[in-house]
Amino acid sequence: MTNAAHPVDRGLPAGRLLLLGLQHMAIMYTGCIAVPLVIGSALHLDNASIALLVNADLFVAGLATLVQSVGIGKVFGVRLPVVAGATFTVVNPMILIAAQYGLTAVYGAMIASGVFGLLIARPFAALIRFFPPLVSGTLLLVIGISLLGPGTAMIGGHDTGDPSYGAPANLGLAFGVIALVVLFTRVLRGFLGQIGPLVALIAGVLIAIPLGRTHFSAVGDASWFGLASPFHFGAPTFPVAAVVSMCVVMLVSFTETTADLIAVGEITGRPVTPADLSRGLATDGLSAIFGGFMNSFPDTAFAQNVGLVQMTGVRSRWVVATTGAMLVVMGLVPKIGAFIAAIPEPVVGGVAVVMFAMVGVVGVQTLKKVDFSGNHNAFIVSVALGVGLLPAFGLDRFGNSVFFQHFPAWLRTICGSPITVAAVLAFVLNLLFNHLGRRREEDLLP
Repeated sequence: MTNAAHPVDRGLPAGRLLLLGLQHMAIMYTGCIAVPLVIGSALHLDNASIALLVNADLFVAGLATLVQSVGIGKVFGVRLPVVAGATFTVVNPMILIAAQYGLTAVYGAMIASGVFGLLIARPFAALIRFFPPLVSGTLLLVIGISLLGPGTAMIGGHDTGDPSYGAPANLGLAFGVIALVVLFTRVLRGFLGQIGPLVALIAGVLIAIPLGRTHFSAVGDASWFGLASPFHFGAPTFPVAAVVSMCVVMLVSFTETTADLIAVGEITGRPVTPADLSRGLATDGLSAIFGGFMNSFPDTAFAQNVGLVQMTGVRSRWVVATTGAMLVVMGLVPKIGAFIAAIPEPVVGGVAVVMFAMVGVVGVQTLKKVDFSGNHNAFIVSVALGVGLLPAFGLDRFGNSVFFQHFPAWLRTICGSPITVAAVLAFVLNLLFNHLGRRREEDLLP
C-alpha cells in the first residue's frame, strides 16, 4: 500500500482551490502592484506606461509563483506554497539607475543580475547550514515587524504630513476588518475558517461601498486584453555600475527568500534542503531575467503569504499554483486587475497587518528552538534585531527610510533594508560566536 501524499502535494476540489487561491492573491496584490506604481510615479511616466508596468508585473509574478509551486525539473521551483511578487528592494536602485542611465539600463542590469542569480543560487543555497533557527528566526521576526510599516501606510495613508492622514474613516474600516478576521477565525470551522481572512476582506469591501470608498470607474476604462511587447522601452543596455547595483539587490532578495522558504518548510512540515533552496533561489534569478525582457521587476517570496499559510493551516502548493494562474490572467486582462485594485487600501491593510504580524510570530516560534543558556545567542538576537530595525523607524513623511541617506547609493541598497541589515548581522554574529569563537575556546582548554 502506498503512503498518502504529503499535505503539500495534495490537491483540493476546484471550488476550494479557487477561493483559497483568491485569498492568497487578495493578500499580496496591493504589495505587488505598489512597486510599479511607486517607480512609475518617481520616473514621471504617463498613465499608460504605468499601467503597462502593472500588467507586466502581475504577469511575471504569476509565472514565478507557478514555477515556485509546481517546479520545472531539477532546476527551478521549491515546490512549496510560495507566492512570488515584486520586491521593494529594487525601488531605490531602479529609480537611481533610471535617472542616470535610463530605463534601458534598468532592464539590462536586471537581466544581468538574473544571470548572476542563476550562477550563485547553488553556492548560496549551500550556506543553509549557517541559517539555523537562531538566524532564520531572528530574520523572520525582523521581516514581520518591518512590514508593519507598509501595513500602517495602507491604513493611515502614505504621507504623514497630509491633513487626511489617519482619517477616522480609514482607521474604522481597517479595525473593523481586523475585528471580522478575529471573529471569523474564532467562530468559523473547517473550510470557512480557512477562508476567514478572505470573507473579512469581502465584508470590508461591502461596507466600504455605501461609504463611498470604492471607485470602480477605472474598471470600465480598462481594456480586456493587454500585454506590452518585450523591451517596450528599448533595447537593454548594461552600464557596469547599474549591473553591480542590481546584483547587490539580487543578493538582498536571496537573503529574504531564504528566510521565507525556511519558514514555509517549517510551517508545512517539509523542511527545505539545500537542493530545494537552490531551486527556489534560481527562480528568483529567472524572474529577474524574464522581468527584464517583459518590462517588469525581480520577484521574491512574499512574507505576508507565509503568514497566511501559518494562519489558515492550508499547506497545499496547488493553492498558490492557482494564485499564480490568476495573476497571469490578471496580467493579460487589465479589466480584472482594475477591479481588484478598486479594493480600498484600509481594507487590504486590515488583513495585511495580521498576516505581517504572523510572520513575526513564526520567527518567535522558530527562536523557541534556540538554546539561550550559557551562550551569546540572546546577544546575537538583540544586536541583529536592534540595529536591523533602525532603517524601519528612520522614515521621512512618505514612509521612505532615510536613516542611511548620506551613505553612497550602492551602500544604501544594502543598509536601507532592515531585512538585509538583520540578516547580515545575525549571519556574521552567529559565525563569530558559535563557529569561529567556539573553536578558539576549545583551543584554550587544557
